[in-house]
Amino acid sequence: MKKLVMILVAFATLQVSAQEQKREMRKDHAESKMQYSPEEMAQLRTKQMTLKLDLNDKQQKDVSVIFLEEAKFRANKKAAMTKDKGEQSLSKEERLKMKNERLDRQIAMKKKMKTILSAEQYEKWEKMGQKRGHKGAHKKGPNKTKQ
Repeated sequence: MKKLVMILVAFATLQVSAQEQKREMRKDHAESKMQYSPEEMAQLRTKQMTLKLDLNDKQQKDVSVIFLEEAKFRANKKAAMTKDKGEQSLSKEERLKMKNERLDRQIAMKKKMKTILSAEQYEKWEKMGQKRGHKGAHKKGPNKTKQ
């Protein structure tokens, strides 16, 4: 019985230690991501997409422009959110408006990408987006939606 209790205590200790390491890694990753300018973020995303989809020069330039616009928008949005951090609770209408704006941006992004990429590349890009969408879904909890 003592051995069983000792094993359970050791197992619980290992679990707590592993969770702390995961949190630290996520925090480090988020901090390193914040250090990039919108131009650098756009350049990195363009290069990653070039490697995954084998983009030609024209496609790289077009995609880079789109990613730069998106990165600048996100940087501005993030600056506004940190500035207004005191008033965290949004009304139902404000949340609905934000979700609609986000969905409109996603639709516009899909349309732009469809004009830039070939049919095969677009299909692969869609699959990449689906994988990325499922990645963080479990972290939000059962009753929360992704934003």
